[in-house]
Amino acid sequence: MRMIIEDMARRLAQVPGVVGVLLGGSRARGEHRSESDWDLGVYYRGGLDLAALRALAGPDVEVAAPGDWGPWVNGGAWLRVDGVAVDWILRDLDRVDQVWADCREGRYEVGVQAGHPLGFWSPCYAGEVALGQVLSDPTGELTDLRLRTATYPEPLRAALTAGSWEAEFLVDAAAKGVARADILYVSLCLSRAVGVLVQALYAADRRWCLNEKGAMAVAETLPTAPPDFGPRVHHLLGCPGGTPEALAATVTRARALVRETLTTLRSPAG
Repeated sequence: MRMIIEDMARRLAQVPGVVGVLLGGSRARGEHRSESDWDLGVYYRGGLDLAALRALAGPDVEVAAPGDWGPWVNGGAWLRVDGVAVDWILRDLDRVDQVWADCREGRYEVGVQAGHPLGFWSPCYAGEVALGQVLSDPTGELTDLRLRTATYPEPLRAALTAGSWEAEFLVDAAAKGVARADILYVSLCLSRAVGVLVQALYAADRRWCLNEKGAMAVAETLPTAPPDFGPRVHHLLGCPGGTPEALAATVTRARALVRETLTTLRSPAG
């Protein structure tokens, strides 16, 4: 299968507009299971020859043009090769370059994107390159960018850890939904609060966080995470309660966890 993927990457790189192809996801990081997808980042610049891309995908595959899937995961295709899922994910290299420049200046944004319940955090673009494997790179641009993104920017670390203040704000917001037993509102506030903390914990460890999937399992092992961070989050989000009394107790526990995490993030060691 690896040989098939490498050949596919070479052919993708010949499509007009494509600059290079990078293997991403769990297979690039060596964390995959036998059934894991093969994620191919197809990096393009300017006009992309969609007709050539569709011809390469085959007649039974729908190729989404840039923008069809949303503002951040902006297009691509889902293929099956010998029964194995292979995903093409389009990435505008000019935009990736801009995001990387923003990361070096400590700037980031969180956008709405289908499939990302906690939002799409822009540093993911740089992290994908840093943690990926270059499969085809005729001009050498992806290889060069991968070398540069290997070092996590200190301004980004500072910005993401400083942004953890939002977690406390979200817990305060959750408390406003307690009296009405507003389980949706409370759960959304607490889930996002945890997501903000996870992003900050990754940044404190100078580690790229690519998306929500699997992030919690890593975050609870990081040195800045408070004791029992994982089990406490599981308890908070797994059963927040259906009565005002139960929700109030959950919010109280959430507030304690957030404050402990913020304390460790703001300490000199953190």
